[in-house]
Amino acid sequence: MAMKAPRGTKDVLPADSYKWQYLENLFRETCQEFGYKEIRTPIFEHTELFERGVGETTDVVQKEMYTFEDRGGRSITLKPEGTAPIVRAYVENKLFAEPQPVKVFYITPVLRYERPQKGRLREHHQFGVEVFGANSASIDAEVISLVWTIYKKLGVEDIELNINSVGCPKCRKEYNKVLKDYLSDKLENLCYTCQIRYEKNPMRIIDCKNEKCQSELKDVPLMIDYLCDECKNHFEQVKNYLSILDIKFTVNPKIVRGLDYYTKTAFEFISTEIGAKSTVCGGGRYDGLVEEIGGPPTPGVGFGMGIERLLLTLENKGIEIPKPDRLEVFIVTIGENAEKEAFKILYDLRKEGISAEKDYLGRSIKAQFKYANKLNAKFTLVLGEDELDKGLVKIKDMDTGQQTDVKIEDISKFIKEQGGNM
Repeated sequence: MAMKAPRGTKDVLPADSYKWQYLENLFRETCQEFGYKEIRTPIFEHTELFERGVGETTDVVQKEMYTFEDRGGRSITLKPEGTAPIVRAYVENKLFAEPQPVKVFYITPVLRYERPQKGRLREHHQFGVEVFGANSASIDAEVISLVWTIYKKLGVEDIELNINSVGCPKCRKEYNKVLKDYLSDKLENLCYTCQIRYEKNPMRIIDCKNEKCQSELKDVPLMIDYLCDECKNHFEQVKNYLSILDIKFTVNPKIVRGLDYYTKTAFEFISTEIGAKSTVCGGGRYDGLVEEIGGPPTPGVGFGMGIERLLLTLENKGIEIPKPDRLEVFIVTIGENAEKEAFKILYDLRKEGISAEKDYLGRSIKAQFKYANKLNAKFTLVLGEDELDKGLVKIKDMDTGQQTDVKIEDISKFIKEQGGNM
């Protein structure tokens, strides 16, 4: 039986890889404009990092992590999200001793054991940014504006931004009391997961997707109505900074995000282009996470964007990613001596920065030209025994049909003059 890729994974084939490369280059270009530098962390971490950082009551930790014991008896987990590993790297490498804020971005695979569906795979890929060491609401708005900028560069106009404040430990403690009082006589009607959350993190109940649970939450008290003065002021400033940038938003008081580490600002970008309303990018502030993972008290804020979901959004909106530059030269050879000379010419052209290719399968002349057409070559270079004797090649412009004799030593010069770099 032929081997297949594991369920929930997907190959990126050469016909589509240019789309990924385009997006990754766009991410890097935009991050450079905003002053963010790339960081790379291992694909696996000690399990404790996610239990402490992400939160034991989250679906990620309870249901979705790929966790195993290595040969040394250590519990290891494949990276299920991007932020906690970067916080670990920030602490371990003492980046808090460098000038603050530290602004980084990442492009990484993440792995979660969940039911595969459109736009959600067990191995998917995330682009995200993290900022450490800045309390100002302006950095929250900057992080959001970076996402906004990427969508605008891609031509995505009708994406919806929802924002909320999930408070801080101080005001959340008071709010949790109110919330638990509200939920106490509804507890037996909630799902098992929500019953566990009731004790450890009752605010996560608001985020439950179970319809029966949602029916019990129609009049649930909301965090935004119980913010302390500091959190309330911070949220107002975030809104003001977004307004300064003319970024439209909707305050959605039911956003709590799926990870326990969020404080104050929480935001989501929503699209209907991959089915029902779906979050295509989410993030927020996490002022206690660095300390939780063993570092000094350090504010943080960031986001994560699913690349597969972004590609689906673009596809469903009919937004085409520019295809890569054409192959500039295909060398058609006639005879063994010509094939060997072509091999050298091919290498010389590539050294000059000209993309070039030749036949390796012994095709007929007609089949070589057909192959050149399939590769969408701009020029074909014909080399046979007669051309070798004269020190010439015949170069054909595949768009115009015009054919020119060119000295072998002048090939690269001719290609560049004729606009081969298209």
